Amino acid sequence: MKPRIKTIINHLDLLPHPEGGFFKESYRSPDMIPKNVIVGDFSGDRNYSTGIYFLLTADNFSAFHRIKQDEMWHFYEGSPLLVHMIAPNGLYQMQKIGLNFELGELPQFVVPKGVWFASEVEVSGDYSLVACTVSPGFDFQDFELAKRELLTKKFPQHTKIIKRLTRET
Repeated sequence: MKPRIKTIINHLDLLPHPEGGFFKESYRSPDMIPKNVIVGDFSGDRNYSTGIYFLLTADNFSAFHRIKQDEMWHFYEGSPLLVHMIAPNGLYQMQKIGLNFELGELPQFVVPKGVWFASEVEVSGDYSLVACTVSPGFDFQDFELAKRELLTKKFPQHTKIIKRLTRET
C-alpha cells in the first residue's frame, strides 16, 4: 500500500466499507425530515443530509449497489474514479470523476436515486479520494447490494460489467 494511502486512511480514520474501499461519515445533519413528508419508500425519519469520505484503491472496487436517494460525488485527489451506472430502464452510462475537464471528467457528479452503480479507480496501482453527499440522509436501510445473478437476469446486455463489479460467484 502506498504511503499516501496509509496517510489518508490514518488521518481521516477510515474503515472498510461493505461495498469495497474505505470510508468515514464526515457529516450527519442534526435535523430530521419526518417520514410522512419524505417522498419515496423510506422506513422512517431521515436526516436532512449526510456526507462521507470514500477512498478506493486500484486493487479493489465498489460493487454494484443502489440507494433510495440521489448521491453527489466530489473528487479530491488521486486517479479519476470511474462510476458505472445502470438505470432502471437498462441504460448503461459511465462517468469519470476527476479534474481533467478536456477528457470529460467532472469534479462533482450526481448518481440519481434507484440507479445501480459501481466504481473503480481508472489508473492501475493508484487510488481515488472522493466524498459523497446524500439527501435525504443516508441510512443502511436504504442500501441494497446487488446480487449478481438477479442483476444479470434483469440486464443481460450488461453481464460483463456486472460480473466484473459484483462480489458473488
